[in-house]
Formats: sequence, C-alpha cells, structure tokens
Amino acid sequence: MFELYQLRYFLAIVETGNFTKAAERACVTQPTLSVGIKKLESLLGTALFHRSSRRVFLTEAGVRFVDRAKSILFECNQAALEMKHVENPEVIRLGVLMTLPNILIARLVADFKREDAGAVIELFEGTEQEIVNRLDEGSIDLAISLIRGDEEYKTVRLFDEGYMLVLARDHPLAKREMLAARDLANENMVVRTRCEVLSETSRYFTDHNVRPRLVYRTEQDERALQMVAAGLGATVAPASYIRPDIALIKLRGFDHRRRVALLKSKHNSSEDGSALIARFEAFICSQDWEKAKVMTAA
Repeated sequence: MFELYQLRYFLAIVETGNFTKAAERACVTQPTLSVGIKKLESLLGTALFHRSSRRVFLTEAGVRFVDRAKSILFECNQAALEMKHVENPEVIRLGVLMTLPNILIARLVADFKREDAGAVIELFEGTEQEIVNRLDEGSIDLAISLIRGDEEYKTVRLFDEGYMLVLARDHPLAKREMLAARDLANENMVVRTRCEVLSETSRYFTDHNVRPRLVYRTEQDERALQMVAAGLGATVAPASYIRPDIALIKLRGFDHRRRVALLKSKHNSSEDGSALIARFEAFICSQDWEKAKVMTAA
C-alpha cells in the first residue's frame, strides 16, 4: 500500500508542474521525491506523469488520481485535527495567498489577537493552486485568496483591485498619473515570478513592441518592491502594495483586476469547525479592507 508522503509528493508536483520545485515544496531532495513517485506508480500499476525536459504533465490516470489523493489526505488531516483539538481546541489554520501584502495579513492577525489573545493561528502561504489543494485536503480551515468565478468553495468577497506600474518614489516618471508601454522602453524591470498576471504583463509589452531589460526575478514580493524602491527597476503589482518609498501609476490599457475573497472548504458545512474559527471568519468579513489598504502607507 502507498504511503501518505507519496501522495504529498504527487500533489506537490501537480501544484508546481516541476520535480525540482516540488522537491523544494516538500522539503526533500529531488532524487528522494523521484523515488517516492516511482514507488507510487509501481504500486498503482500505471504512470501518473508524462515527463519532459522542461515540465511534467499528468497522464489520464494521473488526472483521475488527483481527487482520490486529496480525499485521502483530507480524511487523514481531519483525524489529526480532531486529535489536536483535544489538546488545544483554540486553533485556526489559515491559508494566505503569497501575493497579498504582508502588512495586510499581519494587521489582521494582530487585531484579532487583541480580541482573542488565547487563539492560536497557524499560517500557510502559497499560490492559488496550493491553497485550493490545502482546502481540498482539509489541512487548512479558511483561506484568503483569489476567486475567478468558477469556485466550488464557499466564498465571501473582501475587495477587488487592479494592477499598477510601480516605480521608486524619486523616479523621473513617478509623478505621472498614467504611463504607456512606450514610456518604459528604456526602463529596467523587476519580475515578480509569482504574479497572477505575469503572462499577461509580458504579453502587454510584447504587443506594444516594447521589451524592457529584465534585471531581477524573485518569488518574494516584498524584496521585489524593496529593489524597486532602491532604483533597480520598475515592476507591475497589485494596487494594495502601498509603501511610502514607491509610486503606483496606472498603466494605459492594462486593465486586469483580481478579486480577493475568504474561501472555506467545500467539505465543511456551516456547523463544522470550532467556535473560534467561526469568530475568525466573521472577523475577517467585518474588516474595512479598503481602509486597511490605505493604512499600509502609514
């Protein structure tokens, strides 16, 4: 019979589309992950992935196995959660989209802790797909992430926002209200590799026959913005990234937006979960998120 770690390896590859990144996510070496997947495929009697030099893709059997793997992990996580609540019933497991500003989440946690100092909040940070998988597995109770209109989850919309060009506050173009792609032809660019509209941003500049020099790529949004503030280059980021050392400027013709929402697992009914989780859910929904975004500049 297969082991739970093999299912976690499998879903890590599904999330990342890459054995190397999946190994990093699972905190193991790539050879260890590969061996685990080979054992899983051997036990199941079928290949789960088509492998190429750049990316891996699920086979038909792999596609069918995804929901099974999530369901198995969900039951195991629920059992573990029940035992944890015996020892400490005041636990909230919150998933947070990694492209949300740190200060928004930090203030949310701090404000709630002031109301309920004994609460324990466990945070998981991930991409949209990683958060969806954790909800499916039952390893998180709630999540603050994006919605795109086809979710199978209970959602409460928190706020909508667009994407802005970000420049250092003292940049010569920083006082403009709007910039066009051609205005950035000679600019260096910092790439936020986890950005949800990364491909759309690249296409925007390509369609306008503008190819800025790429000087830095990073998964860490806060570091990207720090480098922009230092004058390394410009970037494109959600409008909620407000800091006193950067300027947010509208990008002509770049009208993409995102909807941030509270997500709850489809496995949970309204009666499921602890009273603490219910209070935290209500607390999140009661926040003035537009005001909170403005306060990040203070």
